[in-house]
Amino acid sequence: MKTMSLRMPDYLDTAAKEICAKEKISLNQFILNALSEKVSALQTLDIIEQRAKRATKESFLDALAQVPDREPYMGDGL
Repeated sequence: MKTMSLRMPDYLDTAAKEICAKEKISLNQFILNALSEKVSALQTLDIIEQRAKRATKESFLDALAQVPDREPYMGDGL
């Protein structure tokens, strides 16, 4: 585990502390959660981009051909 010093604008510090008080969590936990969410989102984007590079129109059409041709469920139509 690492210890870091962090500089942030006063307005962001105030907003984060207000959220922490409301959520009853520490500022440290709030920052860890926010950082974890951002890292996860970027990693997910990388995975999607890698998979997209392997995709072909033929494989897409093959997958689409497996979808049953039927009316949508009630409430799912356009």
